[in-house]
Amino acid sequence: MAVVNRDPLTAPHRTRNDACIAAGVAAVAVVLALFVVDGRPLDPLGWALMLGAHVPLVWRRGRPMLVLLAVAACASPYHALDYNHTVPIPATLVALYTVAATGTVRRTLLTAVAVLGPTLLINSFTNPEGALEFLRISGWIIAVLFFGVDARFYRQYVASIVERAERAERTREEEARRRVAEERLRIARDLHDLLAHSITLIGVQTSVAAHVLTVDPERLDREAVAQALDGIAETCRTARGELRTTLEVLRENETSVSVGGGEPVAGTGSGFGPADGRGPLPGVDGLAALAEAARTAGAEVELDVHADGVPPSVGAAAYRIVQEALTNAVRHGGRDDVTVRVGLRTAEGALRVTVTDDGAGCAPGAADGTPGFGLVGMRERARSVGGTLDAGPGPSVGFEVTAALPLPREDEAR
Repeated sequence: MAVVNRDPLTAPHRTRNDACIAAGVAAVAVVLALFVVDGRPLDPLGWALMLGAHVPLVWRRGRPMLVLLAVAACASPYHALDYNHTVPIPATLVALYTVAATGTVRRTLLTAVAVLGPTLLINSFTNPEGALEFLRISGWIIAVLFFGVDARFYRQYVASIVERAERAERTREEEARRRVAEERLRIARDLHDLLAHSITLIGVQTSVAAHVLTVDPERLDREAVAQALDGIAETCRTARGELRTTLEVLRENETSVSVGGGEPVAGTGSGFGPADGRGPLPGVDGLAALAEAARTAGAEVELDVHADGVPPSVGAAAYRIVQEALTNAVRHGGRDDVTVRVGLRTAEGALRVTVTDDGAGCAPGAADGTPGFGLVGMRERARSVGGTLDAGPGPSVGFEVTAALPLPREDEAR
């Protein structure tokens, strides 16, 4: 089947294989000349014409039309001299098959007309009353040409199947690479949210402890120092658990991609999830813990949540947006007592998220003049569920982040 399916014009060792075929066909012709009586016995001229018709078959696939003409140039005088008519038939049929199997249908039809015309003339001179013989010869010629065309179409069909299979394989590989890239980007966002939030809180709580220790050593507030240190320890424990979970997902993705469409995997989010890092997606229910952590860092957080029945993916995106906004407010607010207002409401088929602060209004994601990824990460979170996000200076002072995250319709949810 590999030989049949292979394109004759690109097959390896074409000349060598065709030389073997020509030798085999010539051997068959010799046997026919010795044992079949169908005209004059072959004399030296007849043997020369018969063997000369087989020599061009060595190059039949490279120059099929020239080979057919060369075979016809030897076979026509051979038949005209009324030598054994059966002997050169195999060589002629091989040449005709090659023309049909390597050319177009139009060329094959023209070849059929060009061959049948001279055949009719030669047969009319050598056997004027052999109409039945002419029909038999014409039938063989048409059958061989049809078989060659059918073989060419079959090879094209097999080639198209192989090409589609290769294209499908390339598509699968590209899809796998795309999913891996999306998953790595998601993990990078999780790590950014986790580290930025945790390190910011640790930095603020450390500053509080240092301030308490140095502002009035004679009246040391041990309770405030202990509270700050406890907050640092709790933040470290939470960050360690979630970092371990993120790294476990990253190891799993070395061998397979488990998500698509940019949605986070359950239990792989950053922020303040379960301590062992294996809980459900962080969502709207976790906002209270975020607000408490921000209050520990010294911010005043006003939480106003009116959102029920939010899907996990949308809730996780809202959680991450609020987490990043709180981190930026604490980090860039420019005041120790910055006030942050967080509001979540469901309206018009979307979850509306608003985070405003009354700080200095520095653009999130820029620390000490160095551009960061805060706004980029929040916008990617919103886009992952088909939503939008806007961020900029607040109506009067501070900074404001607003997001609209579409909620699936009831029929889509079902």
